[in-house]
Amino acid sequence: MTDEFFNDTYNKYRNSIYSVIFNYLRNEASSKDIMQETFIKFYTSTTSFNDDEHLKAWLIRVAVNLCKNHLRDEKRRSTDELDENTAAPQKPDFSDIMAAVLSLPEKYRLPVHLFYYDDYSVKQIADVLSVSESVVKTRLSRGRTKLRKKLEKEGGHYEYQVGL
Repeated sequence: MTDEFFNDTYNKYRNSIYSVIFNYLRNEASSKDIMQETFIKFYTSTTSFNDDEHLKAWLIRVAVNLCKNHLRDEKRRSTDELDENTAAPQKPDFSDIMAAVLSLPEKYRLPVHLFYYDDYSVKQIADVLSVSESVVKTRLSRGRTKLRKKLEKEGGHYEYQVGL
């Protein structure tokens, strides 16, 4: 792999991959770490890619797997008390809809994000998540229902914006 190919790929997909990772972890520091690990795996990989879609799907799959590993490892670690001088992490400024998407349970959050924000098809999401298309359709349907209820509860009407 050439440095030019790596840099081009990084610049092309970094926002999309970071978005998927942050959507999964909802923590800026951890998301940055997983983003770095994802692109290190890409740089050291010997995988050949058929096209840009294959490359992007591979990056997302690696990122999701790293997120799962990170969350599993977090559960195993004991938590230490925070020092009272430790500053609270800054939350990113998201729209109401994105905040609602981030509040979804994990199994609905990523399919909704990939479908609405990255324009992935149901088949592509099924491939990336290693589940059947019917599972993706169910998760999308339930995720939309949960989003609709949450947004209506907050007094918003968002049918046009997210296709709910």
